[in-house]
Amino acid sequence: MKQFMVFFCFFLMATFVNAQEIDKTLLKDYNTALVIYNRTSGDVISSDVLLSARRISPCSTFKIYNTLIGLELGLIPSPDAPWYQWDGIVRGIEGWDHDLTLREAFRVSAVPAYQILARQIGSEQMKKYIEQIDYGTKDASAGIDVFWLPREGRVSIMISADEQVALLNKLLDRKLPFSEKNIQILKDVMKVVETEKGTLYGKTGSGHDSQGLPLGWFVGFVESEGTTYVFACNITGGENPSGKAARTIVENVFKSQGIL
Repeated sequence: MKQFMVFFCFFLMATFVNAQEIDKTLLKDYNTALVIYNRTSGDVISSDVLLSARRISPCSTFKIYNTLIGLELGLIPSPDAPWYQWDGIVRGIEGWDHDLTLREAFRVSAVPAYQILARQIGSEQMKKYIEQIDYGTKDASAGIDVFWLPREGRVSIMISADEQVALLNKLLDRKLPFSEKNIQILKDVMKVVETEKGTLYGKTGSGHDSQGLPLGWFVGFVESEGTTYVFACNITGGENPSGKAARTIVENVFKSQGIL
C-alpha cells in the first residue's frame, strides 16, 4: 500500500508539472477536463486532475464502441455501403434526414441510426460488451437505445476523461474484444483532419446532463511524427459548451504544441 501511495503521489506531481504544457488560455472559460497520453513516452498531461476523474455522460462519444460492436456482430456491412435507411421523419438536424452510410452517420453523429443499431445489438449483447470493455459505470438501465444519451431526470451510463483515455489506449493496444479489421474500419471513419504534422482521429459528443446543464466531449488520438497521443476532453460551464467547442480546444492545444 505504501509503495502504491508513493507511486500515486509521484503520478499526481508529474501530472501537475505536465499540465503547465497546456496553454490555459486555450481552454476559454469552460470547466475543462483535458487528458493527453503520449503512447511513446508514457507521459500524461492533465488540465485538471479532479475534473479528469469526474464521470459524466459520454453522449455521442459512445458511438465509437457502438460502431465497433455493430461491426463485430456483422450488423454494419462496410464504411461506405448503404446502412441507415431514413424513416421519413424530419428531425431538422443537418445530415440526418436521408439515407446514410456508416461513414456519413458517424461524421454527422446521427442518433437515429445508432439507436436502430443499439436495438439490433440488443440488451444482452450490449451489456456483455460493456462489461467486457469495462466502460465507465457500465449502467445501461436507462434503455437500450438511450442509455448513452443524457437527459434531465434520466441517469445515463457515465465515464470520466481518464477512463476514456485508458479505454482508447487498450483499444490501440488490441486488448479489447474487437478484430483488427474492425478497428481499422473505425479508425478510417474517425479521421477528422490531416495536416503536414499529424493526423487527428476523434468523435465529438454534446448534450445535457441529468440536471439539464450542457456539456461537450471530444475524444480520440493523434498520430504525429511516429508518436500517438491519446486524448479525452470534456467541458462544462462557460458559454455554450458542446462537442464542437471541445474539438476546437483540443485542436488548438495540439497545434500550440506543434503536434498537429
